[in-house]
Amino acid sequence: MRVLIGGGSGFVGRELTRLLRNKGHEVTIISRQPGPGKITWGELESRGLPPCEGAVNLAGENLMNPLRWWNESYKKDLFSSRIDTTKTLAQAIAASSSPPRSWVLVSAVACYRPSLTAEYTEDSEWSPFDLLSQLLKEWEASALLPENVAKNTKQVVIRPGVVLGRDGGAMKQMLLPFWLGLGGTLGSGTQPFPWIHVSDLAGIIAHALEPPADTPSPSVQVLNGVAPTLNTNYEFTKELGRLLRRPTIFPVPGFVMNALLGSERAVVLTQGQKVIPKRTLEAGFQYKYPDLTSALKEIVGS
Repeated sequence: MRVLIGGGSGFVGRELTRLLRNKGHEVTIISRQPGPGKITWGELESRGLPPCEGAVNLAGENLMNPLRWWNESYKKDLFSSRIDTTKTLAQAIAASSSPPRSWVLVSAVACYRPSLTAEYTEDSEWSPFDLLSQLLKEWEASALLPENVAKNTKQVVIRPGVVLGRDGGAMKQMLLPFWLGLGGTLGSGTQPFPWIHVSDLAGIIAHALEPPADTPSPSVQVLNGVAPTLNTNYEFTKELGRLLRRPTIFPVPGFVMNALLGSERAVVLTQGQKVIPKRTLEAGFQYKYPDLTSALKEIVGS
């Protein structure tokens, strides 16, 4: 199978590319920079979709970029980097004479309103309530294919939680303070912490790319890209500290997180949602790292 990946050189994209190539698939990455095995976004717009059986979009400015201050220009980049690339790919698919069998957008769980009690599955209704959920609404809408194309191309949206892995994502920024013994809960620590190991997220995407056995349903399939165990930020913090053999006695109060990151961005870490991967499990996906201990052991190498 030939797969086209937007944002394939990022943290999740590298893992997905490795997995697909190991399975014997061909991968072409859409990137800002040209190179072997790559096409640029400009080439995609001018030349159209290259031949492929599957397409994925992972492109987007990093929400937790520590080098960028939370201001209007950064917010604008968060929206445009996701929506414009998704729209470009969806339009290229719609205009193609032989569109791919599967089209996968990887978005986020920020569409679900933070709560200590509510549990969300893929069937949960939602509507925008803050900046990030508004972004999700526009982002997922930009992936929709016209009805005549959706008859032959399976449309899937995967909503991951915090992606954990060795060489990128949230762990990259967390490990140093933990190693220094400065790790601690974020905010109250009681907030749900929906997470997934990067290998499992790549596995769910690869699973979603499998061509449909029969005529695809014209409606979008949603899969929650989270581990099947529900954890709090406190449980995550204690387990990481235990595996690193480091104390976790320095909680970071919510107001400090808001000051450092901006309150609209800090919400991702100081509040959370109980997200259940109901359809992901029903689809028969087998997790390699279904619980925190196994996921964190693989990452910190203990």
